[in-house]
Amino acid sequence: MLIRFRGHLSRFSGRCIIRIRKRGNESIEQMLKRFKKLCQREGLIRDMKRCSYYEKPSERRRRALRKARRRQQQANEALAG
Repeated sequence: MLIRFRGHLSRFSGRCIIRIRKRGNESIEQMLKRFKKLCQREGLIRDMKRCSYYEKPSERRRRALRKARRRQQQANEALAG
């Protein structure tokens, strides 16, 4: 099992490399926990789930519009509140 960590995510040519390096007396379970947390923070799990099925271009546009509307509503609520 190759797990290395340098505290950052390198993205190139559509691939992501996450490196985890063992710290002192850190156990494998702790390393795995850090790895999972880093994947979640970088959005890899969300991207994997999203790319696991085909999404029509029209659905992709609708999702982007919903996301933009939600962002706009949150900005308006922040200004009002």
